[in-house]
Amino acid sequence: MNGGEIIAKVLQNHGVKYLFTLCGGHISPIFVSAQNIGIRVIDTRHEVNAVFAADAVARLTGIPGVAAVTAGPGLTNTITAIKNAYMAQSPLIVLGGGAATILKGRGSLQDIDQMSLMKPVVKWAARITKVKEIIPTLERAFAVAQEGVPGPVFIECPIDTLYNEELVREWYGAKSKDVPPRNIQERVVQWYINRHAKKIFEGKENVQFHQPLSFSIPTHKDAEVDEVVTALKKAKNQLMIIGSGAVMSPQNVHELSTAVQHLNIPVYLSGMARGLVGKDSELQMRHKRKDAIKEADFIILAGVPNDFRLEYGNHIGHRSFASINRSTEDLYKNKKPTIAIHADPQQFIIDLAHKYKAETSTWKATLRERDELREQAIDKQAKDKLNGMNPIELFRCMDKILDDNTILIADGGDFVATSAYTLKPRAPLSWLDPGVFGTLGVGAGFALGAKLVFPEKDVFIIYGDGSSGYSLVEYDTFVRHQLPVISVIGNDACWAQIARDQIEFLNSDCALTLAHSNYEMIGKAFGADGERVENIEAFKAATIKAKEQSRKGTPFIINAIIGKSEFRKGSISM
Repeated sequence: MNGGEIIAKVLQNHGVKYLFTLCGGHISPIFVSAQNIGIRVIDTRHEVNAVFAADAVARLTGIPGVAAVTAGPGLTNTITAIKNAYMAQSPLIVLGGGAATILKGRGSLQDIDQMSLMKPVVKWAARITKVKEIIPTLERAFAVAQEGVPGPVFIECPIDTLYNEELVREWYGAKSKDVPPRNIQERVVQWYINRHAKKIFEGKENVQFHQPLSFSIPTHKDAEVDEVVTALKKAKNQLMIIGSGAVMSPQNVHELSTAVQHLNIPVYLSGMARGLVGKDSELQMRHKRKDAIKEADFIILAGVPNDFRLEYGNHIGHRSFASINRSTEDLYKNKKPTIAIHADPQQFIIDLAHKYKAETSTWKATLRERDELREQAIDKQAKDKLNGMNPIELFRCMDKILDDNTILIADGGDFVATSAYTLKPRAPLSWLDPGVFGTLGVGAGFALGAKLVFPEKDVFIIYGDGSSGYSLVEYDTFVRHQLPVISVIGNDACWAQIARDQIEFLNSDCALTLAHSNYEMIGKAFGADGERVENIEAFKAATIKAKEQSRKGTPFIINAIIGKSEFRKGSISM
């Protein structure tokens, strides 16, 4: 077996079903071997989208997503996606090609110091120097990616560790024994090359594959559950805030959903936890979270740090709260919890539900009434007449059309943030956004991963017109690999989230203006379909058509011409 075949077999042994890549001579043996043993290889049009796709697969399955990219610029193209996964605590394996070991540092094609580049943005980085190192290195990589706080791992795979030994020796120019060297210089060079080749390939015949290594995650104690139960029993206004950190084991997410509903505590959901209790739960609150926090007398943060989203702990202030987090850094970020529990939030909530259920209270009714009043106010704003479709009205219309088997991918600023207030994710694992890094450009990659994992579901990308420019070219990938994704682009010809504050504070629209471009034509250029729509009735018809076309196997783009709304005025984050 060559190095590429060994890597493919290790991936298969770890449950990997999809490998995302963009071709490159440094890494060809990896993706060719993967395809040969039944791993589905998806080649993207930009390496960053290969990593975003792997990230989505990891979030939706719990199995580390895998991307293979070529050396040099192939790897540097992935940095944003890798750092996004790191901050979102998503387990990834990134396999990067590398210069031949014998030529490292000598100016070969695309040879840079990749290890120094990658170490700051991953949990662990390693470089393979011998074929026999491939199995133990990759096995450790899978364990590291999943243990504790999940995250990305980088493995550099030099080209001469991946191809067949005979071909590598030919590349080296190593002469056979029947062609003697002509002089002492040739003799020294031949000796050095043969010695180097022997080191790379020695022991490759004896490599052995193993079961995946075990890995640990922090666990709570029964006494910690009891402590939270005691605090809940003393409190009148209980509140839970659940984030992505509570959904790191997606295989158990429905058990978590049941536990949250059993607890009967009002809950706010964010990130990957959106949709956890369905779209119509009486427990879930969507608005006025800051006000609810101020009125609560005991709060549970499950997988949520006190970062900018909670105003660095200022929202909670002096109130009593428990925090459960796999990350000790996030557990104590900006504010020390009353009860700090270094453990997996998902399992803690499940076990808490076995010991506690809140009684129905006037507090929950108060929150529910406040939520309804906010919904009515949003409905009123949806009726505002704009020069283009009102984005609130658009999403109100869209929400009525979406089926329960829908996954929503959030990729944008103002338009996407508006959708977060107005669209209701249908079920657990039905909403993907970049996470705390706030990265634009995740849309196509996330959609690729989601459609592969859940081919029976409708996958919608909610794009701002600005963010769509990062990855619309992947409609070529959707068509080639028969992954019928739907995109809704909110086209107001502007970087609206930045414009609202920049124009007010700096009196300038410099670098903010786009055009009402015909984005739907991009999909058509690659064999997909799409429509430009300028009123709500046309949008409704296009959305219904998009679903029908998608289910027949055709990806679709809805280019929705929207007006500039003041719905999110004053929402700048720092």
